[in-house]
Amino acid sequence: MKKIFIINIIILCTISINNAQDSKTISILANKPYSKIEPTMWGIFFEDINFAADGGLYAELVKNKSFEFYQPLMGWKELKLKNSNGNVLIINRDIENPNNPRFASITSNCDTCAFGLSNEGFRGMGVFKDMTYDFSVLAMTEGDAAIVMKIELINSSGEKIGESYIKGFTNKWKKYNTSFVSSQTDAKAKLNIIIEGKGTLNIDMVSLFPRVTWKGRPNGLRKDLVEMLAGLKPGFIRFPGGCIVEGHELATRYQWKKTIGNIEDRKLIINRWNTEMRNRQTPDYFQSYGLGFFEYFLLAEDLGAEPLPIINCGMACQFNTAEVAPIDQLEPYIQDALDLIEFANGNIETKWGKIRAELGHPAPFNLKFIGIGNEQWGKQYIDRYILFEKRIKSQYPEIKIVSTSGPSPDGDRFNFLWSELKKFSPDLIDEHYYKN
Repeated sequence: MKKIFIINIIILCTISINNAQDSKTISILANKPYSKIEPTMWGIFFEDINFAADGGLYAELVKNKSFEFYQPLMGWKELKLKNSNGNVLIINRDIENPNNPRFASITSNCDTCAFGLSNEGFRGMGVFKDMTYDFSVLAMTEGDAAIVMKIELINSSGEKIGESYIKGFTNKWKKYNTSFVSSQTDAKAKLNIIIEGKGTLNIDMVSLFPRVTWKGRPNGLRKDLVEMLAGLKPGFIRFPGGCIVEGHELATRYQWKKTIGNIEDRKLIINRWNTEMRNRQTPDYFQSYGLGFFEYFLLAEDLGAEPLPIINCGMACQFNTAEVAPIDQLEPYIQDALDLIEFANGNIETKWGKIRAELGHPAPFNLKFIGIGNEQWGKQYIDRYILFEKRIKSQYPEIKIVSTSGPSPDGDRFNFLWSELKKFSPDLIDEHYYKN
């Protein structure tokens, strides 16, 4: 038998009229909703800040896995064991491999030596007892050196809690894999890579992932964190963030096409929040793009949420360089937006629909929304927005466009944008509130 709940809220008014006290009763019929609330009224705004992607949702445990940080050995330390004699040389092959030019060349100078590198992870590696961890590396030897690689997981007390070996290296680049089980839980573990034997071993794309990831996808997302996101039951997920879309300058803006495909081909860039906070510098904050646009679309699909990608509109962060792309050079930015819609929704006969299918998702993602700019303002935004709107609506009239009213919920910038945008056809205007 269904129960009918009537919630009575008694509001006691303290206004005294002729020494009398009035009371008012509001009755709410909780079982009789009168108006439907759209599911897209509630969602997630993902911002790659405070290690939300690398070191967070993306389950990779190795920091600076490809030695591409400004300081190539940031996150790494040399290991000298058994009175070893060795060295590490960073080699740049920019012409041969411009997206991932650097690798580490590790040389051990004696047969009985043990020399290598240790990685600290993202302020430590959080590992769990009895969990399996999958290690991989691209490697090649120089000459015919019979080198053995020893992989150790070390706890915060310096004790070994996991171990494995790789051997059989050749003088051609190849991916090698192994795994081990952690014998302890530790929030501040680290990874040692030790070269045993005399010779030189070149390494790149050093990786360590928990075997257990969201949906069991290899090299995927952290299961525990995605489960928390799923528990929010979001109607949409906005990605890849706000200010990182803009970039400190246009050269470091977020470009979605560079975030899909083989992980070793995704070109690492600095995260905008690396140097943004003067009192809290984070020089080790970069974007590996292991969590890229394909993974964001998969996440939205998994959560049952509408994907809401945000595209750069030809404007860098106005609080930083405030660079803009000239109007007559805006075509690549607009084409990126059109290509993204095709990537998400196009059939497999289209260029970008085919690429999506090759990545493992032949069915469309059914994209309905796209955001043009993050929190830009001024006439320069309107001049660029109208060009995006015209092209998108002419080619994809079904797509709902999200524009912006700037970084404040009031004031001259806010009022100007609202007055101008009313002249056009934005389906939604994204108001950003920064208020105490």
